[in-house]
Amino acid sequence: MGTILLVILVLALIGVLPTWNHSRSWGYGPTGITGLLVVVLIILLITGRL
Repeated sequence: MGTILLVILVLALIGVLPTWNHSRSWGYGPTGITGLLVVVLIILLITGRL
């Protein structure tokens, strides 16, 4: 379950990068939020809480 969430969040992180045409006007906000979610999920996986 945790691995599936990690893969989905990594794909979301790639999708919100401001280099894509659809996300250029968004800025770095969505990337930062998604990156934070990935870091929290990795920490939870390492500590065994998820």
